[in-house]
Order: sequence, then C-alpha cells, then structure tokens
Amino acid sequence: MRAVDLAVYADVLAGRAATLAARLERVRDGVRQTAIERAARRALGGGAAERLERIGALGTADPRALRREAAELAEDLAALEELQAWVEARLFEAREDAAA
Repeated sequence: MRAVDLAVYADVLAGRAATLAARLERVRDGVRQTAIERAARRALGGGAAERLERIGALGTADPRALRREAAELAEDLAALEELQAWVEARLFEAREDAAA
C-alpha cells in the first residue's frame, strides 16, 4: 500500500469519525433533554404540558429509543476508531519503509 493512499484514507476516516462523534453527542443531548422534559411534565399541570407539546416546547421523544441509538452509535464509533488505528499503523509502516 502506498503511503499517500493510506494518508488519504486516514483523512477520510477522520472525517467520518468526526461526523459520527457529532451525531452521537446530539443523541446524548437528546437523552439528557428528554430527562429534563420528563421532570418538567411531572412538575407542570397536564394542560400546560399538552400546550407545550403542541407548540413544540416539549418533545415526545422515546428515551429508550434514544439510549439504544446512542449505544449503537458508540459501537459504530469504536469500530471506526479501530479501523483508523489500523490504517494509521500501516501508514507509519509505509513511511518507515520509504525512509529506509
């Protein structure tokens, strides 16, 4: 494998990892927001919660589904990071071979 090809691929993987990490953080934010909204619903009267849902101030996301999605994204990110480490090790080897 050529070092330049490995370097380009490493950059592509880094971009994908950044995108995936951002998605994961958004989902984790959604989990935290859902917990806050659940507490607010309990504290507010039923009529207020219904009105807030109607105007979009309180969401109706399923916290279990969000947690499952976060777990899946975390596993995806870990696998991608494993691939990145492998590619970067091959890149290091290719650069060492070229320098020798």
